[in-house]
Parts: sequence; C-alpha cells; structure tokens
Amino acid sequence: MQQKNIRKKLYEIIFEADTPAGKAFDVILLVLIVVSILAVILESVPAYDARYGHIFSVIEWVITFFFTAEYLLRIWVVDKPSKYIFSFYGIIDLLSVLPSYIGLFVGGAHGLMIIRALRLLRIFRLFKLSRYISEANMLMLAMKNSREKISVFLMTVVMLVIVLGTLMYMVEGEQNGFTSIPRGIYWAIVTLTTVGYGDIAPATALGQFIASLVMILGYGIIAVPTGIVTVEYSRVRKNKEVTTQVCPVCLREGHDVDAEYCKYCGAKLNPDK
Repeated sequence: MQQKNIRKKLYEIIFEADTPAGKAFDVILLVLIVVSILAVILESVPAYDARYGHIFSVIEWVITFFFTAEYLLRIWVVDKPSKYIFSFYGIIDLLSVLPSYIGLFVGGAHGLMIIRALRLLRIFRLFKLSRYISEANMLMLAMKNSREKISVFLMTVVMLVIVLGTLMYMVEGEQNGFTSIPRGIYWAIVTLTTVGYGDIAPATALGQFIASLVMILGYGIIAVPTGIVTVEYSRVRKNKEVTTQVCPVCLREGHDVDAEYCKYCGAKLNPDK
C-alpha cells in the first residue's frame, strides 16, 4: 500500500502540472534542458571547449544522470510502461540520454544531445498552454479541409510563373541573364513571391514594366491561401477549455475541465475517485 501511494505521488509530480510540486518539477526539468542545450552549443566553439571543456563535461553528466533517473521513474509510476516507452515523449526522453552513454563508446555522438530541445514541448503543460495544442489541431483540420482549394491555387500559380517566365525569356533574352525558360521561371517565382534576390533583373523598359506588374500581383497572391485557411478555421473553431490532466492509461492530455474519462481511450482519468 505504501509503495502504491509513493507511485501515485510521484505520478502526480512527474506527469501533472496542476500541483505546486508538479510545477516545480517541470520548472527544474526545463531549466536543466536549457542548460544542457547551451552547454552543447558552447562546447562546439573551439575557444570555449578548450577553456571550459571540463566544466561542460561535468554539467552534461550531472544532467544526464538526472534525466536517466527521471526516465526510469516515468516507467515505474505508469500503469502500462510500454505505453510510455513507445509514446512520442517516451522516445524523446530515451533519445535525450542515449547520446551521452553512446559517446563513451562511439565518437561524435555527443552532438546528438541537441535533440533535448524537443523536450521543451513540455512547456505546454507547465504554463497551462495545452489549449494551443487543440488550436493546432483545429488549424491542421482547417488546412485539411481547404487542401482542394489550395491545390487549385497552387496549380494556378505554377501556370502563371511558367507563362511569365517564358514571356520574360522572350522579352529580355540571353544578353540580360534570361538564358533559358527555366531561368525565366526561376525569376518569376522569386519575383512573384516578393523574395527578390536580385541575381536576375530585367534591363528593358518592357521587361521592367512586366516585372512591376508581377511584383504587385505577388502581394495579392500571398493573401489568397491565408484567406482560404482562415475561412475554414472559423468553421472548425470550438471554444473549449482543456486541462493538463494526463490519462493514466494512454498518457495523452488535452481533456475538458469536466471530463471524467479519457476522450482518446475511454479510461477513467481519476481511478481513485
């Protein structure tokens, strides 16, 4: 019974961000992640590595031992360890400690520890920003619903740059840098998207007039896909507040504040209640 209570308490600290202990744990975790990333980045600078290399090594191993203990605790406190081990965060947590140990046997693996940056995704739970996860899902749904319209739009743009590229090749010619139709199409893409590298530029009056029209057209074209997605987004938007509650079975979050069961697997969110 005592062991069960300890596991429950550790589960709340490690997997939840609604309690003071859970928030403190996530703050410590994020600080260590940032320190580790900075150490890896600075260590890649030869001057810093020569002067502070031993300090970077000590920092990295201290953090590695912390992350290793954290990873093992996460496996111990969950009801179904395999669910966590093969989940997205479980794989990221494992990859965040493996490079240090692999580096003992294989040279060059140390730089892979930059993958710890992905663990900063936990900041969504820490600051109760999980609602942005649902916002991202709605944005993806809006883009999915508008894929046909965007496809037609992109096809129109492709046809447009082919025509404009060919036209500029005919007007400017090889003497002004438009050595081929593909070269002209490249110029049309760069100009239409308002990037404007300037490596190719029209020299004739007619070419400059066409270029001016293309530049103005570019500003109008940029707004088209934004409008399409915005309309679809307004259709799928739902104002629902979600919590940082983590399902003890599937380990997924983003549940409604009044939810008693997981909306993904159906498990009870608070088995002891």
